[in-house]
Parts: sequence; C-alpha cells; structure tokens
Amino acid sequence: MKHISILVPEGDSSLSNLEATYKMFTMANDALLKAGKHPIFTTHLVGTHKKTRLSNGLFSIIPNTTIADVQKTDLIIIPAIHGDYAQVISKNSAFIPWIKEQYANGAEIASLCIGAFLLASTGLLNGKDCATHWLAADEFRKMFPDVNLVDDRIITDENGVYTSGGAYSSLNLNLYLVEKFAGRDMAVLSSKIFEIDISRNSQSPFIIFKGQKSHNDKEILKIQEHIEQNYQQKITVDELSEKIAVSRRTFERRFKKATSNTVIEYVQRVKIEAAKKEFERGNKTVSEIMYEVGYNDAKGFRKVFKKVTNMTPSEYANKYRKVVYV
Repeated sequence: MKHISILVPEGDSSLSNLEATYKMFTMANDALLKAGKHPIFTTHLVGTHKKTRLSNGLFSIIPNTTIADVQKTDLIIIPAIHGDYAQVISKNSAFIPWIKEQYANGAEIASLCIGAFLLASTGLLNGKDCATHWLAADEFRKMFPDVNLVDDRIITDENGVYTSGGAYSSLNLNLYLVEKFAGRDMAVLSSKIFEIDISRNSQSPFIIFKGQKSHNDKEILKIQEHIEQNYQQKITVDELSEKIAVSRRTFERRFKKATSNTVIEYVQRVKIEAAKKEFERGNKTVSEIMYEVGYNDAKGFRKVFKKVTNMTPSEYANKYRKVVYV
C-alpha cells in the first residue's frame, strides 16, 4: 500500500486541492476493487494538530491524523495556501522538519500551485526545477533564488519532488502521480471520470521521462540519454544491451526495474513526445513529423501515437498546433 499524506496547513488552504486530490486517489482504489484487485492507496489528511481549520473563514477542515502520528509515509502532497507567503511559511513551519525527515527516509513530495512556497522553504527544491502559479512567479524568485522556477510548466518532476503550475494544473499532477503508482490505464480512467485533459503535461518536452530517472543504475541512465538523443534513428534492444556489455535478458530486466517501462515502450514514448512538440510548434504534416521522429509506417505511427496520447496525430495537431494571428 502507498501511504499518502495530504497536508492540512494553517491558513486559507485550497479546498479544491484537498478534495480533488483525496477523491482522485480514493476513486482509484474504488476502481481497483470493482476490477477485483486490491486497493493500493491509503490516504490521510495530515495536520500539525487535529483541531478544526477554517478556510477563507467559511469552510471547516478537520485532519484525521497528525505529523506526530505519521512515522512513515510514501507521498506528501502540499496544497495551495493563500495569503502573504512569508506568513504562510511562518504559520506552517512545524511541517518543515517533518517533510525533510520523511524525504530523507524515502518519501516523495508534491506541491500544488502556490504550495510550492512551503515546499521551497524546506530547501528540497534548491537546484531543481519548480512550477507554480504564474501570478506568484516574481515573488517566488525573490524568496527562493536557488530554485529554478519554470513558470511555463504544468508539471515538474526531479528526484521524487514534484510541483504543478497554477490553479487546476494540480489535477494534471494528480493524474501524473496516479499513472506513476497505479499505471497508465488507471490514469486514463481517472481522466475520464474527472474529465481532465490528460495530455496537458505535454507542454514540457519529455517531462514524463524525468520521473523515470530517479534511480541509481548509472548504466541505464546512460542508455536513457542515448535513446533521447538518438530517437530519430533505428534503435534495437540488442544494440543497447551491447553498450553496457550485458545480455539482452539482463538488460531488459534492469531497464524495466529502473524505469517501469520496457525498452520498446520507452523508445516509443520518447518518439511520441518529440512528435507532440513538433505538432505544437508549427505546420508540418503528419507524414513529415512521422519521418522526423523515426517512423516509416504511417499505420504503426498512428497506432502508437494514439496508445500514448489517446488521440490520433491529426486530432492532436488540430487541438494543440500553434495558431499564428495576422
């Protein structure tokens, strides 16, 4: 079971972040149960104490456990907290050592929207990319100059630390986390249930693969980089296994263990991410882009593209292609 701790901070917390996040993970459990499988998430609202919180002076939120009671968790999610950012951090400073301790013990951390301010105050974002609401970008840069703010991103993912952009971009990060822990099929189902555009994270090239690099197999990391730098070429599993001088069977096992993808799946997703960015940039045809990313068979390209994005290449191009207004 994945233990998920959704923080209930002091102050004006985002109710939409709290409720939607809680529901998305509990809904995934419900879907697994209906499919005759075991649930994989146990989700808690975690505060520094169990007293009722008021959000915006209107709504009551009651944590069902406290940081003192949670000795070990797998994922901490920090919602947006509105108000003066320095005061928000000060009021919630008790969370900071607990978050750092849990991360050191293997927990992953996610911030939603301006929850990035509390996450950044832990120091865990120093030297890493971070997304937050674009309206808060200037203030964030002033307060945390050691963090690489990428305010055009919807999702960032580095070494088990996740952030999302403004407002309802948090839903896309939740989907991303569902996919990571419960698989692509569950993420697609969740996107349909909650009516979320699952492809919105495509604004950041290759972002889906960053989370698959937080492992310690340096030889597999080199292979991943080789794939991403040479995706236009024909790449075979035998060729890749030879690069690190192991058998194909051993290589495939190590690659799957490190990335949670087979080698073929990884190559396909790199190619499709590259194709998506080309569709977003300009007016190239489907055939031109297909050849550029290393496909020669139009039917095969369409099949893989739809498998990854749940859209045909033409549908994706029509929806996301950059429009030039004269």
